[in-house]
Amino acid sequence: MPTLIARPSRVEAAGTKPKLIDEYVGNVNSGEAGVSIAHMRSPGGWVEPGQTPTFDEYTLVLRGMLRVEHRDGVLDVCGGQAVKVAAGEWVRYSTPEVDGAEYIAVCLPAFTLDSARRDPE
Repeated sequence: MPTLIARPSRVEAAGTKPKLIDEYVGNVNSGEAGVSIAHMRSPGGWVEPGQTPTFDEYTLVLRGMLRVEHRDGVLDVCGGQAVKVAAGEWVRYSTPEVDGAEYIAVCLPAFTLDSARRDPE
C-alpha cells in the first residue's frame, strides 16, 4: 500500500548562513536508511564545510546556481541542471550568487551527519 508523507521535517544545516533543509524521506522524517530526499533553500553567500561522504548524492537545481568545488576544479550547476557526486569524492557546496539557490538532494544511502564526513572546521 502506498504511504503518504504528509510533511517534511526541518533539519539543521551546516554552513556560514542559515539554509533551510526540509527532509521528506530519510532517517529523520520517515526512518528510511536507504535513501534521503530533501528540499534545500540556501541564501546567497552560503558556504558549507568540505566533505567526503560515504553516500552518492544527486542534486537537481530548481532555481539559482549551486557551486560544487571538487579536487579537480569547480562546477557551477544552474537551474534545470543536475549533478552527481559519487561516494568518496571530496566536495564543498556553496551558493555564491546573491539570490541563492533552491534544489532537491537525493542521497543513497540516506544522509547522516557521520556519513557526510565533513572536514574539521
